[in-house]
Amino acid sequence: MTQEFMWLTFTVILTMVLWIPYTLDRIKVRGLMGAMANPSRDDKPQSPWAQRLYFAHTNAVDNLVVFAPLVLILDSIGHSTQSTIIACAVYFWARLAHAVIYALGIPVLRTVAFTVGFLAQAALVLAVFGKL
Repeated sequence: MTQEFMWLTFTVILTMVLWIPYTLDRIKVRGLMGAMANPSRDDKPQSPWAQRLYFAHTNAVDNLVVFAPLVLILDSIGHSTQSTIIACAVYFWARLAHAVIYALGIPVLRTVAFTVGFLAQAALVLAVFGKL
């Protein structure tokens, strides 16, 4: 497994488990049956941190759709450099930071973490075209 694939795997696992904390909060707030019921406008709202983590998870899924193909494209063209490895590692840590910072409700740092992840994706795009 290439290091880029290792970082992709870590990113997939992170994205895969982000739903767990906010779902546990949903069970705590609404009860087990309430958490399993269909959504309703009358639902008791979740804790603010859980609502934010839900949005961070959605954002992580949205961005995984960009990150994963870039890693796959780089692998398919046999392009692996120290720069692509670093970009993949930075992307993972930026996504983890984004989720934690978003859940904590720190707006400016959330945007910085998102931007760092975006720049890591941009570096991978440059690598695909042989510019990095």
